[in-house]
Amino acid sequence: MTAPGRPSSPHVHQINVSDGGVPKKPIREAKLTERGVEGDRQRNLKVHGGPDRAVCLFSLELLERLQDEGHPINSGSSGENLTLAGLDWELIRPGVVMSVGSDVRLEVMSYTVPCSHNAPWFQDGDYQRISQKKHPGWSRVYAKVLREGLVRPGDAVEIKS
Repeated sequence: MTAPGRPSSPHVHQINVSDGGVPKKPIREAKLTERGVEGDRQRNLKVHGGPDRAVCLFSLELLERLQDEGHPINSGSSGENLTLAGLDWELIRPGVVMSVGSDVRLEVMSYTVPCSHNAPWFQDGDYQRISQKKHPGWSRVYAKVLREGLVRPGDAVEIKS
């Protein structure tokens, strides 16, 4: 059953940006370009950003499950730009193409590697809880922007391939 006020189909739950570092804070809308999310900045460009890591995605449902485990994590805490809801996260892996809203098209390029800056959002500082290598299926992912455009919370998300 869907909670009141929450769309049941896959959608953008929250858009998050920062001036570098985590947590990223929610905003009402953002333009996604091949360079990333306008208004967002990464602290370390050797491991973040660039065309193949333009947008970081994570699952609202996984965040909620992490919270149920007792971790003090929220949307944007781990540095994701788009918190997505209603998706079967097991389907979100490198090579998957998805549409976001009416304009944007993304291709998942890689799983993200969690870093120590995420430690505050995990019990005992165990930021490896969202490591694809240690906990398959729990990782954030990086996506390339195939088609630029504006996104807003509530925008539909659809897996294309």
